[in-house]
Amino acid sequence: MTLESEIAILRAELAGLRAEREVRAVVMRYFRLCDTLGPETSMEDVGLCFTRDALWEGRGRYREAFGRHEGRAAITAMLGSYAAPVAHFAMNAHFLSTETITLDGADTATGRWSMLQTSTYRDGRSDLRSAALTIRCAVEDGVWRIAHFVTENLFARDVDHWSDAAPISVPDSSSKEPS
Repeated sequence: MTLESEIAILRAELAGLRAEREVRAVVMRYFRLCDTLGPETSMEDVGLCFTRDALWEGRGRYREAFGRHEGRAAITAMLGSYAAPVAHFAMNAHFLSTETITLDGADTATGRWSMLQTSTYRDGRSDLRSAALTIRCAVEDGVWRIAHFVTENLFARDVDHWSDAAPISVPDSSSKEPS
């Protein structure tokens, strides 16, 4: 193998790592914005997470609840309904795990995550949800964006509250180890 071919291989690997980082970054930016959706949220910033012709869809139980939205404007309008005039969420937090990102080419990639979402709504109800996410991203105008967002419910459960006033359990420092 020549030095030039080794350099070409390293450049291709570096480009792949950069693409994975950018895919992860746009998905995380989207969820950070979703966690704080409210009247102050820049819906332009939310929209810029998506390609102009993006598709956002719920599947299974989520198809009826969230529907299918085609195009950046429709997706932004749907998400904006959770933001204004009054925030739908009093608290919302998304936790993503089991990530895999596969590059489908130089400018497309598909990521898969398991998501856990904790929410309290403005009416005081709270729930815990989990979903399987499949998110295809593409480069548009030189920037990685979400091109196809799919969420499918794994489970949902109502909870009565998130923050408990009970003391946090820690080891008792006054107890001695048994001899």
